[in-house]
Amino acid sequence: MAVASVQPYWDLTFDADGDADAGQRDALLAHAGERTDLVLFSHGWNNDLSTASALYDRFYGLFPALLSDAPGLRLGYAGVHWPSMRFTDEPIPDFPHTAAGPGADLATLKRVLPGHDATVDRIAELLARRPADPAALDEFAARVRTLTGCSLPRAAALAQDAGGTEAAALPALLTDDPGTVCAALGDAVAEVHGAEELFGGLDAIGGKVWSGARELLRQATYFAMKGRAGTVGRAGLGPLIGLLAARAPGTRVHLVGHSFGARLVSFALAGLPPEARNVASVTLLQGAFSHSAYSPDGALHGLQSRVDGPVVACHSTHDQALGVFYPLASRLSGDDRSLLGDDRWGALGHDGFRGLPDAPSVPLATALNTPFASGRCTSVDASAVVRSGGPPSGAHNDICHPELAALTLRAAALL
Repeated sequence: MAVASVQPYWDLTFDADGDADAGQRDALLAHAGERTDLVLFSHGWNNDLSTASALYDRFYGLFPALLSDAPGLRLGYAGVHWPSMRFTDEPIPDFPHTAAGPGADLATLKRVLPGHDATVDRIAELLARRPADPAALDEFAARVRTLTGCSLPRAAALAQDAGGTEAAALPALLTDDPGTVCAALGDAVAEVHGAEELFGGLDAIGGKVWSGARELLRQATYFAMKGRAGTVGRAGLGPLIGLLAARAPGTRVHLVGHSFGARLVSFALAGLPPEARNVASVTLLQGAFSHSAYSPDGALHGLQSRVDGPVVACHSTHDQALGVFYPLASRLSGDDRSLLGDDRWGALGHDGFRGLPDAPSVPLATALNTPFASGRCTSVDASAVVRSGGPPSGAHNDICHPELAALTLRAAALL
């Protein structure tokens, strides 16, 4: 889909296994060598092509004014598309709000996770009826876990793929007693929305548990998408960047990712061929993966060395998706410390890099006026601008700001 704000622009579409659209891949490879620099941006949990393209159009549209004094720069742009999902109750600031509701979400599930139409229909029926029988909740959880590939054997395989600290946090959410899990999720939903507003005239206990059940569907879907993001990055984008290094050795590549897209571009570093040295910067906007991922205990340990410039992670305390819901897996695993990310399972986009003593943490205003160190991870507190958006995701999608575009260009040493 065309992005009108900048040229040249290329779409790059990957399937769930990381296989790229051959025509789009070849078009990029044929012309990337004409560019001094190429920015590759990956969206997060957003399956809609037009919305993802609008995001790229809006974010990239901030670049030309910032680069008005760089006449010799020949910058190219690309947008990564991969099969993921955003629930319709998660607003994107300044984008048209989709009020289609749960029915549209379940229809999207059929597209994103094909071959399970009957399971999705039964999930929809149970959510609509909210039966009091505990066996119905057990059935709901079992169907959700099967739908999203999160039954116990599959969960173990995906946890092994996730590696590091993320792996140990997953089993309780996906395998524990459904009543316990849904009640805990219901508590978190009530914390974000307010119990009275959320449950209304419903019985407080039944309303909480079934609200938690819908959140279980969301979280299990995100688990599947998180695993998919890693696969697409490592098996798809990483090797493609390697092809770029061979075909266009003079072109510097700058990776940008939002939410699970931050995980995708990070795992692309794991998929780079050893000889590829063309990644010049990585900017992670509200990264929806472990803040310990780049630490010695993490799945991405040492991969910042594959980047000639910095790896920069923006985080915000206003991000409810990462500050409240991401740590739920750790709490359900028995860690009852702060729900706001003070434990080892917190999200990168909520509080920045952890477990890296040499990774500085600076406010956004400082980052916009200070050079970044090459080969080093840097946390940037963007709470001053990443602050808008209602529940349940809060400010998670609030990334289209001139300051963040400028930060991306500073990380790329283009500003």
